[in-house]
Amino acid sequence: MLIPWIMAPSRRESYCQCCLWWPLTVSLAIAVLQQGVHSQTVLVNDTISGYVGTFIVLHCSFIISPVPTVKITQVTWQKSTNGSKHNVAIYNPAMGVSILSPYKGRIEFLNPSARDGTIKINNLQLEDQGAYICEFATFPMGNKESQLNLTVLARPTNQMEATTKQLVAFPRSKEKVEVATCISANSKPPSTVTWETKLKGEAEFQEIKHDNGTVTVISRYRLLPTRDAHKQPLTCVIDYMTERFTETTTLNVLYEPEVSIEGFDGNWYVKRAEVKLTCTADANPPPSSFQWRMANGSLPDTAEVNNSTLLFRGPVTYSLSGTYICEAKNTIGSHMGQVEVNVTGLDPSAPGNEDIEEFPFTPTPPERQNREEPSMLSAAIIGGAVGGVLLVLAVSIFLFVVLRRRHHTFKGDYSTKKHVYGNGYSKPGMAQHPPMAQSLQYPEDSDDEKKPGPVGSSSYEEDEDEEDGRKLGPKYDDESKRPYFTVEEGERRGYGEDRTLPFQYEPEDMPDSLVPQNDGSFISKKEWYV
Repeated sequence: MLIPWIMAPSRRESYCQCCLWWPLTVSLAIAVLQQGVHSQTVLVNDTISGYVGTFIVLHCSFIISPVPTVKITQVTWQKSTNGSKHNVAIYNPAMGVSILSPYKGRIEFLNPSARDGTIKINNLQLEDQGAYICEFATFPMGNKESQLNLTVLARPTNQMEATTKQLVAFPRSKEKVEVATCISANSKPPSTVTWETKLKGEAEFQEIKHDNGTVTVISRYRLLPTRDAHKQPLTCVIDYMTERFTETTTLNVLYEPEVSIEGFDGNWYVKRAEVKLTCTADANPPPSSFQWRMANGSLPDTAEVNNSTLLFRGPVTYSLSGTYICEAKNTIGSHMGQVEVNVTGLDPSAPGNEDIEEFPFTPTPPERQNREEPSMLSAAIIGGAVGGVLLVLAVSIFLFVVLRRRHHTFKGDYSTKKHVYGNGYSKPGMAQHPPMAQSLQYPEDSDDEKKPGPVGSSSYEEDEDEEDGRKLGPKYDDESKRPYFTVEEGERRGYGEDRTLPFQYEPEDMPDSLVPQNDGSFISKKEWYV
């Protein structure tokens, strides 16, 4: 403490009163100087941290320079919680050490003395975290204290768990499954979890906060099982503070066989010896059986099946040509592979055959062949349909041309019912039978001339008749062009008293295509095309 000023005696006071104040003023000044010269300090750690289950040392010491005649009566450790102080440990030079609950049995003074109050906390708990105060009680200077902060850390419990379920690669499946789980439990502060792998999966994260301040981090790795994922490593990485934890698992994926046939090099020629085909299958679990067959029949007589190998006894012959199929099976499924074997008649390595170019052989993959078979079938169906349409079209064109020619060739009467009275050459009552011995041709400009002439008459184109060796005159030609005679003309010509016109032909000479009617007409059975 400081004295701000010293009152001086007034003039009215006596000299004795001034002498009484002087000794008191000097004594107070000396006391003030002594307090300013001797400083007092309590040294502690500002911040300190420790892990759960370990021990921690809290340093505290009292320093006075230069050393005065100060008496330390007690050293006390307190914990500040929500603004209030609670005693933890006490050292009294006269009464000894006292540890209060709940720290009893876990806290001890390392070197208890009037100047050193350092303590050790064993089996550190999460509840021990907080602000601690180290206080020295002195006489006559009073209490001196300093505060430190204790942080309690919790190391996580790390583990990686691989799934106990079988991972099966189904060809058409799109569902991702959980393959591994990485856990960092009860850590403070929280851990960081990552994955190291070449797999094409995804990670899911979950954080669980506990009441004691710790955090559990869980990460699950999911992927679509495939044959490419088999035997691939998957590593869980957990980073906590400056520490790193890693654990690796290897995936075991089950899948059906993938088959290929080896042994045919495209150079199987007649009389070549020691040839064989080997069925190679990539599968998990390994194939339990192999079956050999040919696409177009049974295996050759010289073929011998030995599990995954097909041996051929004796030299190569043309009978070995064909498509060989191998089917491999395991508990997951089955799959086939095939190879096309072509046998040539020459040995390319023999003298004189070096310049012969071999057709490079490339086996057709089974998947590609399976895709090509429906395409070939579709092409065949389409080709058949197109061919049928073209055939129908060709027949239609042919019929059209034939009918067209008939239409232009025939120029006769268009009626199927004809009145035929004859021209005086047939007997009465007999059916008229006018055969069409010759095709009728008329001038294109005359409509009358397009009708048929008398039954049995000559065609229009004849210029001569053999009757008496004479050439007929124009009158005969005109009559021959008339299709019939009237009744009056018949009477004048004397064709009969019954007024029935005679016919030119006998009934037995009548063709079956004409049907006589009661009125003397005939109906033709033949079709006339117009």
